[in-house]
Amino acid sequence: MENTNRPNIVYILADDMGYGDISYLNEQSKLNTVHLDRMAREGMAFTDAHSSSAVCTPSRYSILTGRYNWRSALKQSVLYGYDSPLIEQGRMTVASMLKEAGYRTACIGKWHLGLNWARRSENKEDVDFTRPIGGGPVEHGFDYFFGVSASLDMAPYVYIENDRVTAIPDSVTQNTDAMRMWRSGPVAPDFKHEEVLQVLTQKVLETMEAGRDQPFFIYFPLTAPHTPILPSEPFRGKSGTNIYGDFVLMCDDVVGQINAKLAELGLNDNTIVIFTSDNGCSPKANYQELRQVGHNPSYIFRGTKADIYEGGHRIPLIIKWPSGIQAGTVCGETVCLVDLMRTAANLVGCELPDNAGEDSVSNLPLWRGEPMSAPLREAVVHHSIDGSFSIRQGQWKLELCPGSGGWSDPVPGKEPAGSPPVQLYDLTQDIGERRNVWDQHPEVVERLQALLLSYIDNGRSTPGARQHNTGAEEWPQLARLRG
Repeated sequence: MENTNRPNIVYILADDMGYGDISYLNEQSKLNTVHLDRMAREGMAFTDAHSSSAVCTPSRYSILTGRYNWRSALKQSVLYGYDSPLIEQGRMTVASMLKEAGYRTACIGKWHLGLNWARRSENKEDVDFTRPIGGGPVEHGFDYFFGVSASLDMAPYVYIENDRVTAIPDSVTQNTDAMRMWRSGPVAPDFKHEEVLQVLTQKVLETMEAGRDQPFFIYFPLTAPHTPILPSEPFRGKSGTNIYGDFVLMCDDVVGQINAKLAELGLNDNTIVIFTSDNGCSPKANYQELRQVGHNPSYIFRGTKADIYEGGHRIPLIIKWPSGIQAGTVCGETVCLVDLMRTAANLVGCELPDNAGEDSVSNLPLWRGEPMSAPLREAVVHHSIDGSFSIRQGQWKLELCPGSGGWSDPVPGKEPAGSPPVQLYDLTQDIGERRNVWDQHPEVVERLQALLLSYIDNGRSTPGARQHNTGAEEWPQLARLRG
């Protein structure tokens, strides 16, 4: 099926990069992200973009399915390298939808959505690496997969190509250094942590060149700048901050390589390049070190990765599409990474069934600069690592927990005595989320809580037939929400 006039799509997903790390978005950034800044000047930068979750596995689920992560079986936390698949069998993904529309689809990088390893016993880490691996990208709409099972600090340390490891592990590795840390686990002879980002980038460049004659969708979830923080020699010391800052610049260089290759192949004008992050920056970046040189990965926002606060889920989003997006535009509309599914469907003229993209809203009108008479989204729902909810509508953000729901103070279970059970912030007056006005606006609290419950009970937040939430109908946070 030929669709040569349809745009290619390259989706670059950084792992734990903060909004404040991008110098185009943060004038005070001590990191000079030249390639991302150029991409923003040539495309569109978003100032109010969000991941659906403040941690990685759930965000990835939402990106690929167009469905809020908390509707899946995973109600809190993340998966690990040996865990079973999270995406439900038969569920439409962005990849399967685009494949049906004639695209060649590839996933290159960090999967982190679970796999069916061939186990030799009930111990999930007792794996027969000689046998095929089920439940991965090639079973969810991707023609090709090359990458790793989960975060780069999670075993097993093997490359997977389609449904096989490229080499059998023959030793065990571990690194206990805080910023360079990876957990103990088996490692294959062709796997070196320090080389993974370069290996994945080269594979993307090769895949673009090989597939240049057919529209392609390449989902490129980076392993960086997540731990282990391992900038290669040319980037060590380059940022003038710490090794995290150096690693961010290495990621920036990856973006530069992708865009340079598209230009070399003559594909630049009709390729959509999306750069974003799965959640906010991790405390592993060593905020104290960065603060000493005047850099804050969370910018003006409260909190970090894992938190319900803005620093947990407000993320950089830059999109370049020379033939479709006016250069140098800045969009302040509230958008969410869950929107990719319906945006891509809108792009190729696909009508989604009711049981797909239940929470996804097309951003194509924003990309095209169409005048808006009303906000694109009614509201956006967020989730923290402990499963706490928040809902944002316009100026108001309601957080259904007394603290961060994550790793920042006040952490779950250690909130000050007498803390209100919910938090309400007017982000137009208090972007730093420091003045909880829940008691001054009970009608806003009631309205937003009712809207969130309707989204949960309907199994969707967009128009369409009611759907079923995967997993238990009641989970602790939902029971608390119902009061």
